[in-house]
Amino acid sequence: QVQLVESGGGLVQPGGSLRLSCTASIDTFNRYVMGWFRRAPGLERREFVAGITWIIGTTNYAASVMGRFTISKNNTGNTIYLQMNSLKPEETAVYYCGSASRRTRWDDLVRAREYNYWGQGTQVTVAS
Repeated sequence: QVQLVESGGGLVQPGGSLRLSCTASIDTFNRYVMGWFRRAPGLERREFVAGITWIIGTTNYAASVMGRFTISKNNTGNTIYLQMNSLKPEETAVYYCGSASRRTRWDDLVRAREYNYWGQGTQVTVAS
């Protein structure tokens, strides 16, 4: 059974840091890219945050988080991480981990529709 399980969300002050984790029980064939998306309160659309190719480890980031967020992976544990630094109140959202199997370009992989499997999400609240 395919499962993605996120953890690490919580309440943090502006300027603070959090580290999210996502553990996947998906075979590597269906795990070309794993990515983090977020959905802000009141919005339906999931916004791309960062992604990483599972085999090589190539990364891609949304412009708004570049230099502050870092995505990484642990092959042994089938886990990816999102280190978030200098968090802003407008980054309050539910953060989701997703897995995409189609081998395509990053232009496509920033879209939520490319992702076949999703975790349940973890709440990140940035407030003083």
